[in-house]
Amino acid sequence: MSTQLEDAAIGPSDWTSSLTYQSRATFRPTAADLRELAWKARSRNHALGVTGMLLYDRGRFFQTLEGPPESLKSLWDSISKDQRHTDIEILSEHIIPARLFGAWDLLSCHGDVADDSDVRRAKAGHELTRLVPSLIDLVLNGDDIGINKTIASLADQGWDGDTILTHLIEPTARALGDAWMSDDCSEFDLTIGLSMLQLAGHAVRNSPTPAALRQSRYSILLASAPGEPHTLGTSLLADLFTDAGWHVDMAFPDSNQALANQLAKQQPDAVDIGLSEAVPREHTLAKLRETVERSRFAAPDHLTVVSVGGRLFADAAATAENVGADHARKTVVGTSIKLAELIKLKRQEHGPR
Repeated sequence: MSTQLEDAAIGPSDWTSSLTYQSRATFRPTAADLRELAWKARSRNHALGVTGMLLYDRGRFFQTLEGPPESLKSLWDSISKDQRHTDIEILSEHIIPARLFGAWDLLSCHGDVADDSDVRRAKAGHELTRLVPSLIDLVLNGDDIGINKTIASLADQGWDGDTILTHLIEPTARALGDAWMSDDCSEFDLTIGLSMLQLAGHAVRNSPTPAALRQSRYSILLASAPGEPHTLGTSLLADLFTDAGWHVDMAFPDSNQALANQLAKQQPDAVDIGLSEAVPREHTLAKLRETVERSRFAAPDHLTVVSVGGRLFADAAATAENVGADHARKTVVGTSIKLAELIKLKRQEHGPR
C-alpha cells in the first residue's frame, strides 16, 4: 500500500504536502547543537522548497514540514533514519491548500536545553518555587484545606498575589502536567488538581493597577483555545483583568468559527486565547495559528490585539510570532498592562476605526 506522500507524488505538480511528527531525542542537545541542526536543515530545506517549523522541549522533537510531495518524501527518508532521535511517530500527513510556514525555511525554537545559564537559574530559583513539591502533594491528595492554609500563610507573610501566581501556582500547574506525562497521576487527578489551583488563585490578593489604566475601560474576551479543556490561565486572567478595571467576557469555544462569531459580535479591544497551563500542547501550534488568523478576520474593520498563552509559551518553546499573535504571555501576571500598551500603540499607528 502506498503512503500519502507517495500518492501525492504522482498527482498535480503544484500540490503541497504537509507532514507533522514527534520523536524522542537520543541525546540532550545544547543550545549550540540546536543552532547547528537548524542551520543545516534550513540550507537543505531551502534547496528542496520545503518550509516548516521545529520545536525541541524536554527531550522531545516536534516538527511540521510542508512542500512538494517528492521533496518531502526525499526529506522524510533522511529524517526517519537520523540517529539523533527515536520513537518517531507521524501525527498527520496530508495535502494542504496553503503553507502555514511559508516565510520560514525552518522556524526553530526550543525550551529545555543543556545551557550553563539555564542551570544557574534553576539552582537559584525563587523562594516560593521551592514550595512547589509540597503544594503538589496537597493537590494530588485533594487537600483543599491545606492548600488554602498555604496560600493564606504566604499572604500573611507579606507575599503579594502576583508573586504567588508567578512563582508558585503557575509552576505547580506545570509540575502537575509533568506528573501526568510521566504517568505519576491520572488525567482525572490532573483535571481536579488544576481546578484546585484555580480556586487557590482566586484567593490571592492582586497588586493594584495604575489609575490611568483603570480609567481606560478597555474590553477583552478571554477564551480557551477551541477544544482546550484546561482553563486555569483563562480563569486567573479573569480576576486580574477585572481587578484592573477592564470589561471582561469569557468564552470556551468548540471551534474557530464559534470564537470568530463571538469576536464579530462583541468586537473587544483585545482577545486572549489560552492553551493548557499544565501540558505543552506542541502538536496544537499549527491549529492555534489558524485560530489566530480567523480571529483577526472576525471583525476586519475593528482593531483587536491578539494575545496567546499556555505552557507552550511559558516554557519559551514558541513565541507570538510563531502563531501570528501580537503578544504571548509567559505568565498571567502583568498581561493587562502589556495589552493596554499594545492597544494604545495600535490606535496610534492606525488611528480610530
